[in-house]
Amino acid sequence: MLVRVSYGTAIAMGLIRARMLARPTTAYLMTYHEGRCRNNCAFCPQARESRADLKKLSRITWPAFEVEEVVEALPSGRFARICLQTIDYPGMVEDTLSLLRELQPLGLPVSVSITPVEKTVLKKFRSLGVDYIGVGLDVASERLYPEIKDSPYSWGDMWDFTKDIIDVFGPGKALIHIIIGLGETDREAVETLARAYSMDADVSLFAFTPVRGTRLENHRPPTLARYRRIQLVSYLLREGLVGVDELEFDGNGNLVGLGLSRERLLELVPPEVFTTHGCPGCNRPYYNERPRKEPYNFPVKPETEYVERILDSILGGSSEPR
Repeated sequence: MLVRVSYGTAIAMGLIRARMLARPTTAYLMTYHEGRCRNNCAFCPQARESRADLKKLSRITWPAFEVEEVVEALPSGRFARICLQTIDYPGMVEDTLSLLRELQPLGLPVSVSITPVEKTVLKKFRSLGVDYIGVGLDVASERLYPEIKDSPYSWGDMWDFTKDIIDVFGPGKALIHIIIGLGETDREAVETLARAYSMDADVSLFAFTPVRGTRLENHRPPTLARYRRIQLVSYLLREGLVGVDELEFDGNGNLVGLGLSRERLLELVPPEVFTTHGCPGCNRPYYNERPRKEPYNFPVKPETEYVERILDSILGGSSEPR
């Protein structure tokens, strides 16, 4: 049985000899399938109609290895957890369960990102060491969801699945993936974040990354200023420091006021706000950006004084493109 391993994870495990700028603290794996996913997400290299390299997910290459080789090498990576990504194909659930059984003896907590499955399957996952489930909502706009996702699973299906995860695993254990920069307005993104937090789910933010061969290969990624603004609002909403009704939007749905002064934000906002937010132990280095550019999600905590510069870019930067 084969399993895909993200390039950085493979380096950390010693399966590939290369240099790393930031060591992954989670082992990122992906189910192996010779064909494409039966979903047709416009941004994804694995999509049904994509012409992109099947070895890619976002901008990262995921070479395939024998499962036994991966299990043997995993301890040398000194990871805090395993994150298993799945693509949707016939037999996906059975393959995921088989991989979880192979990984269970390692004793590491496991996150699984998967399309909606029954509660009985979620309970099997839990019995095999899974403690978080990633929900690929991805699109923060109900208006755009059908066009961009082109999936058998509707907007409503994804929220129902989130509720099922919380029922089985508990509050905070459903991690909704949201990609900023797919055409959503700031208001749509904020309302989606607020909905997630109101039902005791958590959120992991990604920045849209154009990949050659996908339907959105010519779409521009979000500006850092806009992404940072959504990062900040996500934190403020999650911590109950502001409500949606305290935020200000213009007639086009652009966020123009955060409801708090710059001085108050400097008091409230820790540097961790701008790091990767995911399951415990996740730093996801350079998933959305090339190493020479400032990352959308820092893999390590930036210096405290850096927050002031980030806040200035947030409060003064453009919110385009979407």
